Amino acid sequence: RFQLFGDTVNTTARIEATGAKNQVHISRETSDLLRPAGKGHWLIPREDPVSAKGKGHLKTFWLDTFSGGEQEVKRGGGEEEDDDNFWADAEVSESKEDRLIDWQVDVFARLLKQVVARRRAQARDKFSKQKTIYQWKPAAGKTCLDEVKEIIALPEFDAKVASAQDNPETIDLGEKVNKQLRQYIGGIAGMYRDNDFHNFEHACHVTMSVTKLLSRIVLPSDLTYPEKVEVEGESGKVGTSKDRSGSSGRLKFDIASTLHDHTYGITSDPLTQFALVFSALIHDVDHTGVPNATLVKENSTLATIYRNQSVAEQNSIDMAMDLLTKGGFGDLQACIYSTEAEFERFRQLVIQTVLATDIADKELKLLRNARWETAFAETSGVEESPRDVVNRKATIVIEHLIQASDVAHTMQHWHVYLKWNRNFFFECYRAFKEGRTDKDPSEFWYKGEMGFYDFYIIPLAKKLKKCGVFGVSSDEYLNYALQNRKEWEERGQEVVASMKQAVEEQTLGFQNEPAEG
Repeated sequence: RFQLFGDTVNTTARIEATGAKNQVHISRETSDLLRPAGKGHWLIPREDPVSAKGKGHLKTFWLDTFSGGEQEVKRGGGEEEDDDNFWADAEVSESKEDRLIDWQVDVFARLLKQVVARRRAQARDKFSKQKTIYQWKPAAGKTCLDEVKEIIALPEFDAKVASAQDNPETIDLGEKVNKQLRQYIGGIAGMYRDNDFHNFEHACHVTMSVTKLLSRIVLPSDLTYPEKVEVEGESGKVGTSKDRSGSSGRLKFDIASTLHDHTYGITSDPLTQFALVFSALIHDVDHTGVPNATLVKENSTLATIYRNQSVAEQNSIDMAMDLLTKGGFGDLQACIYSTEAEFERFRQLVIQTVLATDIADKELKLLRNARWETAFAETSGVEESPRDVVNRKATIVIEHLIQASDVAHTMQHWHVYLKWNRNFFFECYRAFKEGRTDKDPSEFWYKGEMGFYDFYIIPLAKKLKKCGVFGVSSDEYLNYALQNRKEWEERGQEVVASMKQAVEEQTLGFQNEPAEG
């Protein structure tokens, strides 16, 4: 007989022994082969680790090519552990990706609770009773780019709803929604390729920045409120108040109303905020590690599908939304949007926000600049309704929020900037070495970064400040941008030389690694 022994066989045997009936159980190594092929959404992370002789605790996955995560899988299974206390005593260290997924789940769960709380206040809480699956289908012959609008219409402030809304923290999303949320975010993580820069960690960094900016939206500094004390209102709700002179008021209502006007409606609509953070999560899904110009030059299939415009961005939207609408996430969908109108608004916000990250497309850039001039210039010469004026400003704030978040590292501490600048350099250098781009980035990186600061980053930070929405955060971003620009001018050439040496040594190390077996 012919027998095989070794690490691979031991791992395979352990995976087989701890599997589940009618389920495909795979290793992390196999999952790593599926992700670059665009099949990361097939992977469902197993909740409990597997112990293999000589390997310790392994992270494994269930393979589901049909539902994308809806199917119930019996966790564990297989033979019993010899030691009853094995799992109680085991210390399993989560990977960085697992920790990032956990953080994302927590962020999105809190946002979903706000969406549901608002829906209940509007007496439209039907998500748990009735599910309608809306498909992501652009009109025939159209792409996402065709759906970009000059103005996104946000809901007007509803005083009755604002005063009736319960504390979102009291909302229970339910086991199905929580499970599908985790599976969806895990699927999105798997759809990111193993690039140096455009990877899942970058998506999390952008998500963190969007969340931070939304949380730092403040009341306008030129408005004051009477000193008030909270009192208990109807049904035990806290929200009504009286000032010290004795006159009645509603502090919660006053602040909500003022914030709505000050932020052009962004802060008073939970679905808008959810869509912005969702867009940050998915904005670089399946990014190939090269710019759109390279995909067009190579006559790639994606470039053909998207007519050579915003290729990577449109692909990210379609892949992420296909997973959501076709991947068996019905309960999660019904929690996000319970009506066709909500679905269409969510769809429009995602398209507008993700496509705003394409800063290289000249046509989109001209449209955004014109929109800014119309909205914030002292004399635009354009006559429009007061509602359109507000919605135009909201659209601009949304676009600039995601753009600033996409390059947030340039407006943070120097060491944060260096980390991501290095990652991006590595990604561009690899593309050059692979023959996919024509120019060695080390030859233009130093001057290119200074130009990037002078003509994009610093003007963008100034626009954030001029919006008047983000309080001290806009000052913080601008100050860091100016400091990093100055330090780069002084140290940038030395940094570029160091980065080139590091990436070449790393590449050489990969080439000299002995073949397995």
